[in-house]
Amino acid sequence: MAIATTNPTTGETLKTYEPLSDDALEQKIARAAEAWTSYRLTTPAERAGWLRAAADVLDEDTGSVAELMVTEMGKTLASAEAEVGKCAKALRWYAEHGPALLEPEKKDADAVGAVDAYVVHQPIGVVLAIMPWNFPLWQAMRFAAPALMAGNVGLLKHASNVPQTALYMEELFRKAGFPEDVFQTLLIGSSTIERVLRDDRVAAATLTGSAPAGQSVASIAGDALKKTVLELGGSDPFIVMPSADLEKAAEVAVTARNQNNGQSCIAAKRFFVHRDVAEEFTRLFAEKIAALTVGDPMDRETKVGPLATESGRDDVEQYVQDAVAKGAQVLVGGKRVDRPGWFYEPTLLTGITPEMDLYFEEVFGPVAALWTVDSLDEAIEIANSHPYGLGANLWSEDEAERAQFVRDVASGMAFINGMVTSYPELPFGGVKQSGYGRELTELGMREFMNAKTVWVGPPSSEQGEGDTAAAASE
Repeated sequence: MAIATTNPTTGETLKTYEPLSDDALEQKIARAAEAWTSYRLTTPAERAGWLRAAADVLDEDTGSVAELMVTEMGKTLASAEAEVGKCAKALRWYAEHGPALLEPEKKDADAVGAVDAYVVHQPIGVVLAIMPWNFPLWQAMRFAAPALMAGNVGLLKHASNVPQTALYMEELFRKAGFPEDVFQTLLIGSSTIERVLRDDRVAAATLTGSAPAGQSVASIAGDALKKTVLELGGSDPFIVMPSADLEKAAEVAVTARNQNNGQSCIAAKRFFVHRDVAEEFTRLFAEKIAALTVGDPMDRETKVGPLATESGRDDVEQYVQDAVAKGAQVLVGGKRVDRPGWFYEPTLLTGITPEMDLYFEEVFGPVAALWTVDSLDEAIEIANSHPYGLGANLWSEDEAERAQFVRDVASGMAFINGMVTSYPELPFGGVKQSGYGRELTELGMREFMNAKTVWVGPPSSEQGEGDTAAAASE
């Protein structure tokens, strides 16, 4: 894919970029490594101050950055503005809580025969972040805020269709006053990732993207014995039981599936509705999907804009056509929109069977698949048969059902009577082919830190020969 801004609303390519030359890439890696030698020695209070400044810059740039994201990947203007605000919130959360989270953790010194024992968390160095286009600011910020608070240095390899947003990330941290080269954007193609990841000056990598991309990065990093965090695909189940508030559940279901024009790894994609309420919920769900306004994402009345790429729109179309050919029923939508750009109608399908490609694949667009089930057991069984395990939703007022859902659903996140989303205050990540590791909270910060054990013994004059012998036998 060319490194270029192509407006998905019109299909027009607005700006193209040449990939970094080998020499330019070498210089950026060298500068990142050099920056870390001093940045790791800055205090948590200093880093917190720079994070707050970055949040202030984001506040000032909200309008221009939101419009840039709309232009590059087609999200609606309202959702783009909300994304900028969410990034500022994350920066302020780490600025507020980061210093305390970096304090040494006291351990039981007496139990290990020490005067003092504790754990310190220290940064590991330059981290490569390989990020997707669907939340072009938030996905990168989910890495950047905790990594910079920890004292690490970032190299961002962003998706090739959002180069201007990627370059803005570098500019943002520079404007906020961070030391030079602490966060740099690499305009490179996917074929160059291996070179960067194998470089001895790069300590680790994080990737948000597809399962095949995750397998590739994990394989390279494993061969080089480097840490990775992978946030991969998702096909989240959304389970509705008889005790649910159906009106509210249907309203949230529409947002959960069609947010970001249906292009979200944590979007609810598979809807399992108990037979006792299936008819009513399906009616409400279909009506609300049909009422969505599809159009120009710069128009504030628009609820669903275009797919980010032409190939993405074509993939969604192929999944629906395959399902219909194999017996699925279209209740709403089911075809591309007849206008310039890469639009696809918000769609609701029923009659899904394992023979259909979308049964086991992630449909990255505004297509909801609905099953009618006879029990929570059946819903969880079908939900867990999928290779992904990112988020999951349950709508129920029954405490036993809630407990069963939390215990049995195979996911990294379980939301009850609400939509799966991300917060700086909660860990984010999945299981199975949805990846491993966690982002956000202190867990996200510590993924790329060395938990160093510190044991302090008594003065030498107080140590006996027996102590020395015992230590030597360990």
